[in-house]
Amino acid sequence: MKRRQYRDEVYWGRPVPGFGDHAARVFIVGLAPAAHGGNRTGRIFTGDRSGDWLYAALHATGFANQPTSVRRDDGLALRDAYVSASARCAPPGNKPTPEELANCRSYLVRELALLTRLRVVVCLGGLALDGFLRAWAEAGHTVPSPRPRFGHGVESLLPEGVTVLCSYHPSQQNTFTGRLTRPMLDGVFARAAALVR
Repeated sequence: MKRRQYRDEVYWGRPVPGFGDHAARVFIVGLAPAAHGGNRTGRIFTGDRSGDWLYAALHATGFANQPTSVRRDDGLALRDAYVSASARCAPPGNKPTPEELANCRSYLVRELALLTRLRVVVCLGGLALDGFLRAWAEAGHTVPSPRPRFGHGVESLLPEGVTVLCSYHPSQQNTFTGRLTRPMLDGVFARAAALVR
């Protein structure tokens, strides 16, 4: 159902593709498009408050040419970063099912094959970390045992030399409560920048 402020807009309403620099060394994995964000605009983390936080952090750390992302044709360009999600459609109740995540995993697997210079993966939330690790294994890479654990700021090195950085997701639930602050999110992307520069 459309929100009142978007009632005159035509929603994208289909799987939302990843977005960014195809030569990226930093891969950012979220959970799913927001119902009135990516599902509406057709670009991941675009047109919603989570995207406001994410792209502001990417801009502050040199990965984006501007701090905002409001629509697909707004001029946003990413440098050395590519943004994606474990699920590609807006899930009912903002909670993707295990079946939906499994059905969408092939998108992440294909993106991993395309990102041949990959050095850092930033996982926005525990479900994003799980989705990335499952796609990583499906793509034929080694997932260490024990598996990397989730925690804000936790860093893990995969056997192939790729570093996984974890952050709380920039959802309103986390940002409104102060569980995630702008300096915390900026810090994760500053660390990603330090690892690739």
